Amino acid sequence: MTDPYAERVRRLTALRGCDTVLAGIRPPSVAEQLHTLRAVAADDLLPDFYGEGGPVEAVEHRVAELLGTEAVAFFPTGTMAQQVAMRYGAELTGRDAVGLHPLSHPLLHERDAYAVLGGLRAVRTTNAPRNPTAEEVAALDEPIGTLMLELPLRDAGFVLPTWDELVAVVRAAREAGARVHLDGARLWESTVHLGHSLAEIAALADSTYVSCYKSLGGHSGAALAGSAELVRSARAWRHRYGGNLFQQWPAALAALAGLERELPRLAGYVAHAKLVAEALAGLPGARVHPAPPHTHQFRLWLPHPADALNDANLALAEEEKAWFIGGWRDTEVPGVSLAEVTVSAPATELDAAQVVELAERFLRRLPRT
Repeated sequence: MTDPYAERVRRLTALRGCDTVLAGIRPPSVAEQLHTLRAVAADDLLPDFYGEGGPVEAVEHRVAELLGTEAVAFFPTGTMAQQVAMRYGAELTGRDAVGLHPLSHPLLHERDAYAVLGGLRAVRTTNAPRNPTAEEVAALDEPIGTLMLELPLRDAGFVLPTWDELVAVVRAAREAGARVHLDGARLWESTVHLGHSLAEIAALADSTYVSCYKSLGGHSGAALAGSAELVRSARAWRHRYGGNLFQQWPAALAALAGLERELPRLAGYVAHAKLVAEALAGLPGARVHPAPPHTHQFRLWLPHPADALNDANLALAEEEKAWFIGGWRDTEVPGVSLAEVTVSAPATELDAAQVVELAERFLRRLPRT
């Protein structure tokens, strides 16, 4: 029987040894991550204690500056932060219903925590693979306390609305008496497509969650931003949820490093993702969505079984020190597989011709049919 952990270690080891990487990054070792933390920690920096002081407070201040909000609370996970935001909306409005997309994170990846822990109800906003429109929100057949918008909507292909669409849907929610919460786990890189700053985007909402590790390369952690009243309540509920950890300075330092080093690079990754996606779209039987990508992440389909694609990618990595795309999974269409492509620093070293050449080396490793 295959050991999943051993297989994961094998993939990570192969990826770390690659000279060429198209999708993702070479995973840093613990020692390398400690070096990163040391580089951003002043010699006299003291740790935080139960969420107060130290690097945690520094992260909260920096995120508040970037998002233009009154206050920010640091959380160990985004799941916890969003539970608190939705609960706050229900308490303030007296409505326990939350407008959620069927592909949103709370419905797909949190084991129904919003209902089991928060006592909330989900009202599906749309079945389309995109965020809801203003017309769809206005037509909801029951009142909601909070409308949650995931920017970008990851499980629909990292898709974003236009700025005008976003403004309109927020207005529709307000007119219906609902608060607006942004699931901004990947909001950092969404500014390019939306054409507005982080602060301008966050200003549309009553609360915004951002991840401290997705896209930024941190260890873990999340920030919940909004009014001083929201954050005061959030700190109380963070304690009740068991999120008021004794010390979180490693995660906070990693977040500060990401904000300093990786955040300024994200716009470049978004631009390069368009080049990569166009090159991959020319592969036999390939499909890219969205085209062009809205962020530095997008979906790619190829007409081959997932096991064959993953095996080919691992063999390419181990034998030729080149990583194409991993994480393939089968779809509902037999023989067609899907992968999420993340364009980061290593991919920017490759031009379109090099992307195609790497893809051809990968495809040659697939079984002949």
